[in-house]
Formats: sequence, structure tokens, C-alpha cells
Amino acid sequence: MFLLSSAVVKSDRNHLVRVIRDDGVEDDLTRRCFSTYDEAYDELERFYADLCCSDDRVEYSIMQAELESDKQ
Repeated sequence: MFLLSSAVVKSDRNHLVRVIRDDGVEDDLTRRCFSTYDEAYDELERFYADLCCSDDRVEYSIMQAELESDKQ
């Protein structure tokens, strides 16, 4: 269904959690930021619940992303 980039995604002030599409395309879900892995997971669960056919299924991964201020 989806993968985690590291074994554990911790919530801290310096990182956000993002959902990315495995095909690299951006959509409404990938533009959002989450403060915890659980929030991102719950949103993916709601997204997949709305799909009725596996042929239409887009694969997503949950990744930890740095804040813009950390890149400087």
C-alpha cells in the first residue's frame, strides 16, 4: 500500500511528514504537510477507502521532510 522512508518517523519541530506519489506526480494529497506519521497515514486510509477498483489505485509513500529553514 505505502512505504515509510525510514524505520521510524518522529514528530519534532524541525520536520514535517509528507505523502508522495510513487510515480512522482503531485496532487492534492501530496501538497499537504502533516505533523505526524499517524496523521498522514489516516489521510491515506480515508483516500484509499473511497476507491472501489484496484486498477485506479495510485501508490503513495509517507516521507519525512525538512522545514525550509533547515535547508539554509
